[in-house]
Amino acid sequence: MKKRERIVRYSAPERINHWIVAFCFVFAALSGLGFFFPSFNWLMNVLGTPQLARILHPFVGVIMFAAFLIMFFRYWKHNLIDREDIIWAKNIHKIAQNEEVGDTGRYNFGQKCVFWAAIFSLLLLLASGIVIWRPWFAGAFPIPLIRLALMAHSFAAVGLIIVIMIHIYAALWVKGTITAMVEGWVTSAWAKKHHPRWYRAVAQQSRPKQQEKRP
Repeated sequence: MKKRERIVRYSAPERINHWIVAFCFVFAALSGLGFFFPSFNWLMNVLGTPQLARILHPFVGVIMFAAFLIMFFRYWKHNLIDREDIIWAKNIHKIAQNEEVGDTGRYNFGQKCVFWAAIFSLLLLLASGIVIWRPWFAGAFPIPLIRLALMAHSFAAVGLIIVIMIHIYAALWVKGTITAMVEGWVTSAWAKKHHPRWYRAVAQQSRPKQQEKRP
């Protein structure tokens, strides 16, 4: 494939940031499930031993939150809801049939929902996690609040797992999405089909650079 047919979707730092979040999520989610369900206790071994998992789990969660916060400040403007998203949502039946609807920007309505659901879940996980974090912070809070925080932490964790499962399914469903996050590029045809408004913006930015290169 000619290089001019490729468009940079994510830079190397963006991809590294994404995969840090992804790996932290896997370790935190698996060890968390091990804490929550006795039959899944063996999952705590993902962080070495059950004892080590209890120590490392909250630290992994904090790293995940910090890495996602970088992503938040980088992408939040691209995830604001606009009129085209309403059109996309109203035609979800066409989306389910692999048809593209509306003049989509860098992210479609489904991706935006995943983005905001993830940040909400992570904020709740961080706040509740601090309350239940022994031996560092839990001692400063009353038992009723700790119990409430445990419940909130559990619900937020399940919610985030569901959100990430949807995210992974969508990435596998739309061919070319995985390549964007692994290698950083997409084809012009992919961009035109799935994110036409973003494609036009990128093409417009590249024209002055191409003109400068001409003798």
